[in-house]
Amino acid sequence: MAKDTKDLLKKVRKIEIKTRGLSNHLFSGEYHSAFKGRGMAFSEVREYQIGDEIRTIDWNVTARFNHPYVKVFDEERELTVMLLMDVSGSENFGTQTQQKQDLATELCAVLAFSAIQNNDKVGVIFFSDKIEKFIPPKKGRSHILMIIRELIDFKPDNKGTNVAIALKYFTSVIKKRCTAFLLSDFVSPAFDDELKIANKKHDIIALRLYDKHEEVFPNLGLIPVKDDETGELMWVNTADEKVRHAFGAVARERNAKLADTFKRSGVDFTSIGTHESYVKPLMTLFKKREGRR
Repeated sequence: MAKDTKDLLKKVRKIEIKTRGLSNHLFSGEYHSAFKGRGMAFSEVREYQIGDEIRTIDWNVTARFNHPYVKVFDEERELTVMLLMDVSGSENFGTQTQQKQDLATELCAVLAFSAIQNNDKVGVIFFSDKIEKFIPPKKGRSHILMIIRELIDFKPDNKGTNVAIALKYFTSVIKKRCTAFLLSDFVSPAFDDELKIANKKHDIIALRLYDKHEEVFPNLGLIPVKDDETGELMWVNTADEKVRHAFGAVARERNAKLADTFKRSGVDFTSIGTHESYVKPLMTLFKKREGRR
């Protein structure tokens, strides 16, 4: 076995052990509550019994019979989970403990394992400013390991980012309603319309991956900054407070605009930095969804 392949399998195994553990202990229950909830169709009503959840009460029937009745739900069928993964140049950025690409790989693995533990299918769309690769949804551990292998080892053809193209493709290729996680830093041309259309048909959750040095420049004097997507090199004087302030202001404005885009489209959204553990933001997101059910 070639050394490269050996190293790759080692990495896959490491990610599998870590993320499977997390999805076993933390996420699969939360995932079930947040995404499966209850099947939309309920099959019948029955009289309320002590211990039943208040929110299952059917108020119309209760009012008619003057006695509390609850809805009995059919368990939801299996879901399809799609991971829409930005593999453009800017994802290589990372000054903290890991690069955005590493963070994205682990996140996808955790979501994928949580999905298969709940008997769901998982598929992936890799995108830059074009569709780089589509892995159709399937079940099973070997399928997930193949996805993780691809996540670690994938080399995109293009460096740019275009979220609109990814969403358009996703809407056309996945016919049945599914839950989709969109992972990117979202430094992309506008994608509002495509997001609205995709989120009407599917349930989209956006995870913005960022490195805090993209938002706050430390004082490092004169430094060369290379744009990973265009390859252009610029010299920036980070010792100048005005420069640092302007840089921060642009980042804050971009983030506010992005949050607004997701809010207007009704898409759940959270940001996860390379300097932090993704467990908390993900749990918070799951809990928020659960609370709305």
